[in-house]
Amino acid sequence: MDFFEIVKYFLLGLLQGFTEPIPISSSGHLEIAGHFLNVEIKGLSFAILVNTASLIAVLIIYRKDIWRLIENGLAYVIRKEESAKSDFRFIIYLIIGTIPAGVVGILFEDYISSHLTGIKVTGATLLITGIALWLIRNLRGRKNDADLTMRDAIIVGLAQAVALIPGISRSGATIVAAMGSGMKQETALRYSFLLYIPVSVGGMILGFKDILGDENLAQLALPYTLAFFASLVASYFSLKWFMNIMARGNLKYFAIYCFIVGPLVLLLT
Repeated sequence: MDFFEIVKYFLLGLLQGFTEPIPISSSGHLEIAGHFLNVEIKGLSFAILVNTASLIAVLIIYRKDIWRLIENGLAYVIRKEESAKSDFRFIIYLIIGTIPAGVVGILFEDYISSHLTGIKVTGATLLITGIALWLIRNLRGRKNDADLTMRDAIIVGLAQAVALIPGISRSGATIVAAMGSGMKQETALRYSFLLYIPVSVGGMILGFKDILGDENLAQLALPYTLAFFASLVASYFSLKWFMNIMARGNLKYFAIYCFIVGPLVLLLT
């Protein structure tokens, strides 16, 4: 593999990491970049590696929330501490919110990969993402973590399942659903990314055999490693940036971006 091919994989890792936390679809942008850079990524090894890097970044940023949920969840189960009940319920709602994506992924993975992929689909689904973001751009919910309900968890979980379609942003779909359910921006963001953790871990475990069975893994070890660390660093700073944007309520700019890129993809491909 020559130098320029290695650079292309590095750029793809950087792109995936930057776009994973923000509501413009990392899978869609990988599809677009792969098309225009003329890079054909075979199998799931690359996607699994760079998504694992993004997962690590999310774990680092939300480590205090995760540790608090674990401590309070155990405190409620073991000692029935009433003050820990809201965090225990939050954990239950995370589990419930994970189920739709898991079920859809298992039942319809082959259909999605064979019928709902391609550069044209990505262009169209970016437009759908933009419309959804535009519709909720001015919403200011009132629900905190302790105010979530079973209904909220199911709605956001279904939105995450829809985001299995390339071009539908996972963070965008879940945040749109969360804010549409009345959550505050901070709560919507935290629930969205804590919900990302079990789905990402599940995908990593299920896809581990694809990494081990990748015939080109030895040849691609260097570019994959560079892409992994590029994705890790980019995901960390992108999520930090996005947290500030959510606090200011500037989601409309992501909608405008999708309105520009979606039609351009459809016109140029």
